[in-house]
Amino acid sequence: MSGSIFGNIFRITTWGESHGTAIGVVIDGCPAGLPLCESDIQQFLDRRRPGQSKFTTKRNETDQVEILSGIFEGKTTGTPISLLVRNQDQRSRDYGNIASLYRPGHADYTFTQKYGFRDYRGGGRTSGRETIGRVAAGAIASLILKELGIQVTAYTKAIGPFIIPEEDYHMEEIQENHLYMPNNALAANAAEYLTSIMSEKDSCGGIIECRAKGLPVGIGEPVFDKLDAELAKAIMSIGSVKAVEIGDGTKAAVSKGSTNNDSFIIRDGKVVKETNHAGGTLGGISDGSDLILRATVKPTSSIAREQRTVTKNNEEVELSIKGRHDPIIVPRAVVVVEAMTAVTLVDLIFRNMNSRLDFIKKFYMEDEDKDV
Repeated sequence: MSGSIFGNIFRITTWGESHGTAIGVVIDGCPAGLPLCESDIQQFLDRRRPGQSKFTTKRNETDQVEILSGIFEGKTTGTPISLLVRNQDQRSRDYGNIASLYRPGHADYTFTQKYGFRDYRGGGRTSGRETIGRVAAGAIASLILKELGIQVTAYTKAIGPFIIPEEDYHMEEIQENHLYMPNNALAANAAEYLTSIMSEKDSCGGIIECRAKGLPVGIGEPVFDKLDAELAKAIMSIGSVKAVEIGDGTKAAVSKGSTNNDSFIIRDGKVVKETNHAGGTLGGISDGSDLILRATVKPTSSIAREQRTVTKNNEEVELSIKGRHDPIIVPRAVVVVEAMTAVTLVDLIFRNMNSRLDFIKKFYMEDEDKDV
């Protein structure tokens, strides 16, 4: 299988299956000298860990990370960093009834047709558990961004029909509710809605919004490797994400040029945009304003309600999925969107270092006496 590697200079390779011995990631291209310990990564993994509330799977996993390489005396060495999380609570028997049929909404059919074989235990490589490696790598990328004064924050903007208008955001409340919504009151309403959905043996989707503050002007390449294009690929590679918006997104289709264009003004002696309909990018390059993206997440495919499907022998059957599944993916996917955004930004920032000769000269010649 190809396609488990993301990035060019800051490169991550995720590995492992949902019901295998362990799951993890190898990070290449992390510079030496970054202070790093397991607790730095663990706080990110704890945000996607199962069993946080009644709205997440009851699979009992601590998701404790182990650093296998790339760290010495509390700092990165510049060599590949290998991270491992052991699977502890597999119930492969829960998936015995789906070994010979295709679950609606899952990759069972397409995976089998592509490879002629599949690991049916929890989806194997296509399981949401694969995102553990992404989140662990994102924790390291976020530390690098912090060193550069850049902060990436993701949160739940919508669950089903409950959408938080931007003017009602209370960012300090994101960590105060299990749904990671920046509005506790609307989170309570959304929780009631989710409870009713669960009673009907059904699931729902939502929207995750992510913002990056402090991003300098000039990140991203103007043709194929645009900032927004690379972000779209990164976010769309997350299972269950069905759409990505940058800035106004689809609202731009019903706008006018006179409204959608962001006027430039001078503020405190600097060129800034008066508005941010573009979401922080112009021509695929960061413009210095907040980067804003949204990911639309579909309803969880694994539901207990009966659905029609077929077996690998082309027999039509009724299926009711057993096991432990999230009635909504959004809350645990918030940190995944944040992680993939951070990984993408770090890779593009590193690639940007050779965009101008004066950048290179400044690095190598500004102080000829410094150690290189």
